[in-house]
Amino acid sequence: MGTRRPHVLVDTTPAKTILVYRNGDAFFVARRLVVPRRRVPTFEALLEQLTEQVDVPFGVRRLFTPTRGHPVRELQALQAGGKYVAAGREPFKKLDYIHIVPRKPGKMSKLKEIKPVVHCDLNVPSRWQTFQRTSRLVNVFTNGRLFIPPVKIIIPKFSLTEWNSVLAMIGEKVFPLGGVQKLFTMNGHLLDNSKDLQDNHFYVAAGPETFKDFPYWKSSKVPSEVQRKYADIEKYSREKKKEGSKGKETHKHDSIPRKERDSVFYARAGKKTTLVAPSFQSGSEGDVFRAQTPSADTQEAPEVKEDSSVQVEVPVDQTPAEIVTEDEEIHDNPSDFESIKKKNHMTF
Repeated sequence: MGTRRPHVLVDTTPAKTILVYRNGDAFFVARRLVVPRRRVPTFEALLEQLTEQVDVPFGVRRLFTPTRGHPVRELQALQAGGKYVAAGREPFKKLDYIHIVPRKPGKMSKLKEIKPVVHCDLNVPSRWQTFQRTSRLVNVFTNGRLFIPPVKIIIPKFSLTEWNSVLAMIGEKVFPLGGVQKLFTMNGHLLDNSKDLQDNHFYVAAGPETFKDFPYWKSSKVPSEVQRKYADIEKYSREKKKEGSKGKETHKHDSIPRKERDSVFYARAGKKTTLVAPSFQSGSEGDVFRAQTPSADTQEAPEVKEDSSVQVEVPVDQTPAEIVTEDEEIHDNPSDFESIKKKNHMTF
């Protein structure tokens, strides 16, 4: 005789499919939920599965009928294809749950993206950016504090509608004296509207004081492309200033009349000519009172010849020395010596 196997009872109850709404939400579309008997053996297990499917504060704790709000407390009370309302600990809120339908998306007009040309350096308009981003990421320096790195600030879309709210949000991260009252670009251009803000750009926040012109773009936090751009701008401005100063000098020179320019008293701009002293020769031609090369002013003047009767006084250090023989003259003429002695005695 063969042994009989134990008879195993298999639950053949079909799974139920229900639609679940959220209590008090007129825009929540019903979620379809399959309730198999094997995976959901109790009503508490059903509530746990509903908590995963329907986002209700503090979890799903109650289940109601959608029309009259009768509570459902057992699995046997669920009907296949039935509609129910999941709620937390709050009471049932009466709404027309059955006629809640998913909203159809409105027809979006195709926006033509205006992108900059690749081969030219154009700034992208902020109006085009509004279609791509909902917020702005800006990097802000503190005015006059070059060694403080820039602060990254994300400005949401709802704050971009008012400029004061933008300054207030920047003032929460950047702290200049007197609070943030002005916003400049790195080259000193004042901004007065949120439309001028560009994404991932660098700015300088200031208080009531004026903009302090420092090379903020030389910071290590600034990308190399931006540094090269501002370096070229600074180089161009220096060259323009030099050209302007040269133009002013030429204009000043042209404004002077020609007669005054030809005058001896008018100082002309040019190289200074160094005067070299002429080398004097020995003899009468090398005299200090006679010029070797006459100047341009005296070239046409007639030369005055020296007269032999005119006596010229020569300095003592330039007169030739003379030999005086006093002893011989005294011995030869003693009478002259005595007469000279008497004269000297009379004078004293």
